[in-house]
Amino acid sequence: MNAEFVQLSLVPILIGVLSAIACALPGNFLVLRRQALVGDAISHVVLPGIVAGFLLTGSTSSLPMLFGAGAAALVAVGLIEAVKRLGRIEPGAAMGVVFTGMFAAGVLVLERTDTSSVHLDVEHALMGNLESLIWFDAEGWGSLLDPQALAGLPPELARIALVALAIGVLTLAFWRPLKLSTFDEGFAATLGLPVRAIGLGLVSAAAIAAVAAFDAVGSIIVIAMFICPPAAARLMTERLEHQVLWSLAFASLSAVAGYVLAGYGPSWLGFSASVSAAGMIAVVSGLVLGLCALFAPHRRRIGAPAAD
Repeated sequence: MNAEFVQLSLVPILIGVLSAIACALPGNFLVLRRQALVGDAISHVVLPGIVAGFLLTGSTSSLPMLFGAGAAALVAVGLIEAVKRLGRIEPGAAMGVVFTGMFAAGVLVLERTDTSSVHLDVEHALMGNLESLIWFDAEGWGSLLDPQALAGLPPELARIALVALAIGVLTLAFWRPLKLSTFDEGFAATLGLPVRAIGLGLVSAAAIAAVAAFDAVGSIIVIAMFICPPAAARLMTERLEHQVLWSLAFASLSAVAGYVLAGYGPSWLGFSASVSAAGMIAVVSGLVLGLCALFAPHRRRIGAPAAD
């Protein structure tokens, strides 16, 4: 049983937890800045960039996907400006048109592309492929100390671990500027802080987290990872430091519980087939947020200015 768990479940759970943490960290600041839908926008924009990166390189490695996502973001900015000026419509409508159009284009191109050599199809793009990230070389807990077995770890684990670590280190390094610019942008500007650059860096970190989490949860379910744990944590406390810790706890809980329920929940109810792990992670994240909205200490202060 232990050998089976290490081989089939340990790595997917770790990837799910690290993906949730990497998204929750920037998600805290996006929620407090009332920019939670930036995560939604990122999830729509990165898909055609990831598909383009794959078509050009034939690889789903990190750099092509990241460069593709960055290029797609630049294209999206240009298209939004063009639609806004030529159509003379307000920015929100222009963003909705461009993001929806780009996402649809990414799905259509992916449907018409031969991806038989890699784990990349429409279902994978939308909801991830967490269940397939198995450690085939593992034979038990002793494999954690076996260099040969460790060499067979899915590369997605190292990728998301590096991204989560980098985002965590950057969050600590820029904690004060992030905190000041999030709660009082005007005051931060008077102190000489580059508030626009800080905002751009935050969005960039969120985009990198979305790309790194793509294999685990796809480009749609990632929205729940950006929004639900930080929003639930916001209802638990008025201190930013505590909110971040709560969000990491909720993110980890959602990833572990979601994966376990996806695999074993249906059998407990008498069904034979499992369900999508990423989808269940999103469901658990939503349930955690719902419970916090009903019972958390600060649930009645939704919409009130965030505390420091």
